Amino acid sequence: MEMDRNEFIEKLQRTLAGGLSSAQVAENVRYYQDYIASEIRKGQTEEEVLSQLGDPRLLAKSIIEANKRAGASYGSNQEYDEEIADESAKRHGRRYERSLMLPGWLFMVIITVVVIVVIGIATSLISLFAPVIIVGLVVLLIAKVFQNNTK
Repeated sequence: MEMDRNEFIEKLQRTLAGGLSSAQVAENVRYYQDYIASEIRKGQTEEEVLSQLGDPRLLAKSIIEANKRAGASYGSNQEYDEEIADESAKRHGRRYERSLMLPGWLFMVIITVVVIVVIGIATSLISLFAPVIIVGLVVLLIAKVFQNNTK
């Protein structure tokens, strides 16, 4: 028994759902719906187009594998997972906090810049108050000398 376009798309969608985010599933399903419609408009029959595409489960597994090989950082599930975590936290009345992960070199650059700024501020404060501190120390020294001489 030959499957029709709707059965093909349904099997493709179900199989994709096992390995991709819902946004990626929707994107792929939309692509193949458009592709099938386009090929039919060009004059092919639905059966011809579907036979060229082959088994929708095999096609879906190929798409999932290609997505994994692509590193999944491009078009990853991260945004989808964050949306799910946000929604789950809202439903359960919990606060959801994202952690910021920086590469090691960037962290070191930030720390170095902060240390340089702190040293610069400390140096500026010392140079600003140095005359006052020196005058104060000289006055204390003179007072001590006079105190010792009067005894």
